[in-house]
Amino acid sequence: MRRYGENIKRNINYKIRVGVYGVILIGNKILLTDQDKEEIQLPGGGVDPGEQKIQALIREIREETGWKINPDKYIGFYQRFVFMPEYHLWAHKICHIYYCRGIYPLSEPLDLSHTPIMVTAHSAFKLLHNEGDKVFLRRCLKSQLK
Repeated sequence: MRRYGENIKRNINYKIRVGVYGVILIGNKILLTDQDKEEIQLPGGGVDPGEQKIQALIREIREETGWKINPDKYIGFYQRFVFMPEYHLWAHKICHIYYCRGIYPLSEPLDLSHTPIMVTAHSAFKLLHNEGDKVFLRRCLKSQLK
């Protein structure tokens, strides 16, 4: 499995966290989130015990952005090893990425630590903090970036 980001720290006991994230197209814009005004990322998050990945994706995107989405296609996955300050733990994140269409906003975000932003694809590549997110965004939008 391809790894992006920090190298594995051998003295850390990582907790595996399976997550789902969306490359969400709304018109000609990409929907991203700004978490705690610190990190721009693809919307999504952890899969709860007993939850299916698609259910988690729809739930997480609704919580973080307020949008109803249609997951169209599974794109792939990657891993990263990071400290998650909101949970106070070191995580081995397994990130599953889906291509999604934004249908319409249902509400304001339910998770107040996330601010949704809509940007052009060009701006998204500049803003995203995580190299893995950029790689999968590029895969989804290759034909639009010519």
